[in-house]
Amino acid sequence: MVSKTIDLLKEELPLEQEALILSGDVKTGLVLVDLVNGFCTVGAGNLAPTQPDKQISQMVNESVRLARIFCDKKWPVFAFLDSHHPDIPEPPYPPHCIIGTDEAKLVPALQWLENESNVTLRCKDCIDGVLGSIEKDGSNVFMDWVKSNQIKSILVVGICTDICVLDFVSSTLSARNRGFLAPLEDVIVYSCACATYDLPHHVARSIKGALAHPQELMHHIGLYMAKGRGAKVVSEVSVGALC
Repeated sequence: MVSKTIDLLKEELPLEQEALILSGDVKTGLVLVDLVNGFCTVGAGNLAPTQPDKQISQMVNESVRLARIFCDKKWPVFAFLDSHHPDIPEPPYPPHCIIGTDEAKLVPALQWLENESNVTLRCKDCIDGVLGSIEKDGSNVFMDWVKSNQIKSILVVGICTDICVLDFVSSTLSARNRGFLAPLEDVIVYSCACATYDLPHHVARSIKGALAHPQELMHHIGLYMAKGRGAKVVSEVSVGALC
């Protein structure tokens, strides 16, 4: 039933995707959204996958590949890490990614980013990374990163496609449209390096207050809505010969 619904959805809401060739001619920054154990590593916490997940594994592998490219070329990278105080809940979600725990750390395949000079790490305590970048003095770490690096295009990867990724993309596009993020022009979402979680209906029924969340369906919806907000969605990312 779910697979038929997904096929019907894709027919009714087709999503055309482009191919992206990274070029040194356009200043591009890579944004990694919440590639932390608490969302990606099997058994790592309340919101982590309970078993190996193909979509999440692909997301991590592609994100690692891109991070290596950007770091080798010393191109700017910004990584959000979901990180919460134990006494401050985030309804409707159960406790997750608590500060100081392994849940709030980058997945093992990306922990090397902590030692890279071109990488900015930002712990955030909310879904939306733009809001999570606001400092007490009113400054914004993410916006300052875009401006200081004179970034014209950002490539977004991470989890969850329809939650943290979508909210970040939507807020970034709104900020760009209002002129707060000059010289930013394009927000690009790489579909193969994004993922979301899977909570089938039959499982959700046994969890009080839970909503069913079929993975492939919600992944498609997240990408479709991001494009509807004005983002570009790409299915391939490669590096130009002249880079």
